[in-house]
Amino acid sequence: MFVLRSLTRNRICTLGHSALTADSVRAVQLSEIMTTGVVTATPQASAVSVARQMRDSRVGSVVLVDPAGSPVAMVTDRDLAVQVFAAGVDPEAPIGEHASRPLICGELAMDLDEAAALMVQHRVRRLPVLDGDSLAGIVTLDDVAVRTGNLEVAQRMTADVIEGALPQFYFHERG
Repeated sequence: MFVLRSLTRNRICTLGHSALTADSVRAVQLSEIMTTGVVTATPQASAVSVARQMRDSRVGSVVLVDPAGSPVAMVTDRDLAVQVFAAGVDPEAPIGEHASRPLICGELAMDLDEAAALMVQHRVRRLPVLDGDSLAGIVTLDDVAVRTGNLEVAQRMTADVIEGALPQFYFHERG
């Protein structure tokens, strides 16, 4: 798989083929399964206002967009809990400084298997979907897991993403 880094937007999109086999995920495009109602905010929005957006919209992430509406970063519920509130950051501080970067993105015509491989490779649970430079939707690990129809693939992907995000959980002795 080839990865194209957009330095001006600080996001990663892919070109080429994925490492997953065609049998691992049902052949559909992201445009068919994405959620189109993406919750967005600007990087200048306060941390507490973004937390309220998540609560009110019942989502675990907010995509930060520039004035033109192009996505530039993402804030997750974990970012808020660990990097803002637990760290004692002023809740009225701009959230852009605490967002997850680089932003890993998919494209409308991307196959689900390629998106799944991209998510595992970059250890992300949420993948904004672009139509050119515009935000068109979002696909989550849960969406991918449900669409595979294969519990083993879904469990493996979830474990791979979580292991990458929380290695100390997997490599620390639990009693």
